[in-house]
Amino acid sequence: MLLCYSIMNLSGNRKAALKKLKNLFFSLKSDVKSFRAKFDSVFTNSILPNNVECSERSYGGVSCDFFLPEIYITKRIILYIHGGCFVGGSKQAYRNFAASLASAASARAVVPEFRLAPTHAYPASLEDVQNVFKTIYTEELVANSLEYDNSKNPDDSKSEIIIMADGSGASIALGLVLSLSEKLRSSISKIVLFSPWLDLGADSKKFTEKKVCDELYTAESMFRAAEMYTFQNNRNIPFVSPLRATKEQLRFFPPVYIQMGENEFLLDDAERMERILLEAGGKCTLDVWKNMPAMFQLADEYFEESHLAVEKIGRLFTVQKIKEGL
Repeated sequence: MLLCYSIMNLSGNRKAALKKLKNLFFSLKSDVKSFRAKFDSVFTNSILPNNVECSERSYGGVSCDFFLPEIYITKRIILYIHGGCFVGGSKQAYRNFAASLASAASARAVVPEFRLAPTHAYPASLEDVQNVFKTIYTEELVANSLEYDNSKNPDDSKSEIIIMADGSGASIALGLVLSLSEKLRSSISKIVLFSPWLDLGADSKKFTEKKVCDELYTAESMFRAAEMYTFQNNRNIPFVSPLRATKEQLRFFPPVYIQMGENEFLLDDAERMERILLEAGGKCTLDVWKNMPAMFQLADEYFEESHLAVEKIGRLFTVQKIKEGL
């Protein structure tokens, strides 16, 4: 199902928003060290919204930020995998956004500091995220089993793990889900993706059509980021380019919700992902916001739509629970 929203931009400061959001994407004009420093400088905010608490924890040997909102569903936890073109981004830079999502979804949240390319190429980031997920799964299973020990309903002890990711983090997130057994996949209640990067294949039209570009980044810069992430031979495998997964690999896939801006360079890939998942018997909703750029959710001081988009994420889970009679 394709949803399009036309909401007036109340701030009117689109130029400033785009200037900020460009720092999310690697540029050929910058080196990796400078890109990472600028990314963290622009997006780090020490003040968290809605009294959400943040602490550091280790999951599977990986340092993570752990978020605890004032009100949360005991069994619900978010694993957020950040973007940054595989070479940048950090849990520190995503604290404000992760806290907003945790509050909106009434869920605890975990944001891992996984290893980055080019120093740590594929599959380092995927391995880190796998270790974090498996630790979360085990801890939640034990905690819920103890809490619902006397329950006659086996679903009472079932965890509600939500996978969220943006940009290049979506490639890692879907690679994670594709690597899981049916049993582990069943613990994931939903996958939420923001402006996902789904195909790194060298033969992708994104890379072969030189004139193609986005408001925020170019095809050439994406190609360079992909080169730093992994060898060309790896870029066609589903764990790197989930858009190339087979129907068999997508069996028992959790429901997917994708939120994107209408002006995005990668929108057609998301449309293809939606079709592939639906053809495989899964569920997928592509939610397109009119006149919005990639990752508009991170420009909340400029776009009213940023706040509305996060609120809508929260309603995904509120409405779900109401339907279930909980």
